[in-house]
Amino acid sequence: MAIKEVVKHPAEILTKPCQEVTEINEDIIQLLDDLYDTMVEYDGVGIAAPQINVPLRVAIVEMGEDRAILEMINPTVIEVEGKDVDIEGCLSFPGLFGEVERPTYVKFEACDREGRVYEVEAVGFDARAVLHEIDHLDGVLFDSKIKRIITEEELEEMYGEEE
Repeated sequence: MAIKEVVKHPAEILTKPCQEVTEINEDIIQLLDDLYDTMVEYDGVGIAAPQINVPLRVAIVEMGEDRAILEMINPTVIEVEGKDVDIEGCLSFPGLFGEVERPTYVKFEACDREGRVYEVEAVGFDARAVLHEIDHLDGVLFDSKIKRIITEEELEEMYGEEE
């Protein structure tokens, strides 16, 4: 396990679709562990492999009330519904926050570290986080979806100052 440096925009790797994982091996398991350590270190709620300079379709997201870690290998969106605008940020865009419209529901399929295929439905914030990370795997960045940039002052007003 290791904390990796987060790749920042405008790095080219962030704008390229990632390669499918063809075999789940020790390297992929190590990648999942590194993603977790890096996400925790930088206080994220999700992170995708290209954000640590690995062009593979692997990402993790904290989900649910217990903020359990969901590991996604080769995730594929099956269905989306609804739409909502909310504030997003991204580890690859330090200091940038904006209002982004996303579906309020997603059903997707992925593999876990054991190679088992699973299907998950997510709503609200969890759907937003999952779709944000899947976008990373497709080379789509959240700044291209921002409807309005949120200033630091607005953030402090909404959430209070964090010291």
